[in-house]
Amino acid sequence: MSTAVPTLDYTPQSIPEPELTPEQDRKRVNYLNHAYGLMSWLLTVDHKRIGMMYLISVSVFFVFGGTAAGLVRLNLVSPTGAILELDQYNKAFTAHGTIMLFLFLIPVIPGVLGNFLVPLMIGAKDMAFPKLNLLSYYVYMAGALFFLWQLIIGGLDTGWTLYPPYSSKYSHTNILYAGLGVYITGFANILTGLNIIATVHKMRCPGMTWSRLPLFVWAMYATSIIQLLGTPVLAITVLLLAIERIFGIGIFDPTLDGDPLLFQHLFWFYSHPAVYIMILPGMGVISEVLTCFSRKNIFGYKAVAWSSVGIAVVGFLLWGHHMFVSGQGYYLGLVFSLLTMFVAVPSAIKVFNWTATMYKGSITYEAPMLFTIGFLFLFTIGGVTGLHLATMGSDIHLHDTYFVIAHFHFTMVGGMILAWLAGLHFWWPKMTGRMYSDFWSRLAAVTVIVGFFLTFMPQFVAGYSGLPRRYPNYPPEFQFWNILSTAGASIQGIGYVMPVFYLTASLFFGKRAGSNPWRATGLEWQIPSPPEPHNFPRTPTVYFAPYEYAIPNGLAEHLTGNGHANGTHKPTHEGVASVS
Repeated sequence: MSTAVPTLDYTPQSIPEPELTPEQDRKRVNYLNHAYGLMSWLLTVDHKRIGMMYLISVSVFFVFGGTAAGLVRLNLVSPTGAILELDQYNKAFTAHGTIMLFLFLIPVIPGVLGNFLVPLMIGAKDMAFPKLNLLSYYVYMAGALFFLWQLIIGGLDTGWTLYPPYSSKYSHTNILYAGLGVYITGFANILTGLNIIATVHKMRCPGMTWSRLPLFVWAMYATSIIQLLGTPVLAITVLLLAIERIFGIGIFDPTLDGDPLLFQHLFWFYSHPAVYIMILPGMGVISEVLTCFSRKNIFGYKAVAWSSVGIAVVGFLLWGHHMFVSGQGYYLGLVFSLLTMFVAVPSAIKVFNWTATMYKGSITYEAPMLFTIGFLFLFTIGGVTGLHLATMGSDIHLHDTYFVIAHFHFTMVGGMILAWLAGLHFWWPKMTGRMYSDFWSRLAAVTVIVGFFLTFMPQFVAGYSGLPRRYPNYPPEFQFWNILSTAGASIQGIGYVMPVFYLTASLFFGKRAGSNPWRATGLEWQIPSPPEPHNFPRTPTVYFAPYEYAIPNGLAEHLTGNGHANGTHKPTHEGVASVS
């Protein structure tokens, strides 16, 4: 095989495949056109097609969850409730929480980008267990159907946390169907996490050492650890809740000699690490996008990589900060408070290293980078406001107020969803082979960020002033803040709808993307877009670390023995190996 590579102003990890002519590209077989018909998709074991099926599914559920949020915000325009009855309001915010968390935020990046990209990034032809991968999608959809069924037959009114004894005894809504949905989708998450861990361990191509793994893969690996260790606890908790509700056995209900705090401990032991199941993949996306559009090597590769593992480990140790007002001991609360402060350290490492990466970089402001910059601002605000909730004294005042809602959405929406949009826009040309509108994508990014600020900044003020969450009625002095928040949600909604149109239009009218429209360094960018069914025409060999944007044409020099080759060339972080 020839080792000739084109002259580049960066250093890719491996030898790029030759750029195709338009005619060659039209005739080329890729994962989208190698088989036709509905069954070729429904029975596929191609990780890329499974990722695209996840994309369609989670997008539909995002619409459902967003619609429920819109109903809540419209209702809060009036202090006495504008459009919903009291029980309808409870069902609307519960539907928003359960759908967004269990059917969108948790599976979206692992299911879509994780499935599509992890094998490509490590030089593998597919996931370690392709059939298990397809099974995980259908298990996810089976759980989603139970969620949708309980909405159709009347909904759920307990809030997404399902706290007993209300959920186990007094609620007359569809607890069992919702619990079954949570239980089943949890297994889909376990299967996905297992597959990713096995793939990263066993399927890496020659030269892809742990110190050369893209940071997105590190983030997905850490996320998978949480999924494997945490999700079974949630499944057991929901099962115990069902046993109590069906058979009247006292587990959580104090009137049956049960302990409601036991449910909270079990629930939050999973649900706080679940926050990192949601945000860690987004952090991996940010690491990829930010380095590419800053045209700089990542600052502190090892620190960013191992901080993902640190978040995964420490995240299991601080569930009790959700229970400061539950009656748990003061000294136990002190321990949880300190641990919560400590988990901010690996997150701060990432933010500082991302900022250092941008410093004096040749930054360009395409849509993926705009979403990334929005992430940095919004996630940082979410993290800083989390310190108020991690401190027992202030949390007693802020607990169950709109301050908590604003903090959570700054991290999960301002963080996770902006990271998802950054990743979707970054890898869309690779997934489809088409470019989208630069103008409309930038406008969408700005619209989402502005709308988000207008939605949730007023909620910090209202919450700090004492406005409790989950109440359909409120004192008139809070109406101004709620109207601002609803106006912001409307702007945000417009920003979310815009990508549906220009991304769909790109499939029919978009320019051909070519192999590497962003001039990125990873393995997935060194092959034609969209990829062929088995990803690579030949097994790639990795010669450099993943972010060598500061080394012009380093791969050609390294392979030909010119310039800085012969083992004397040193990258800006570990990763170069000699070529035998």
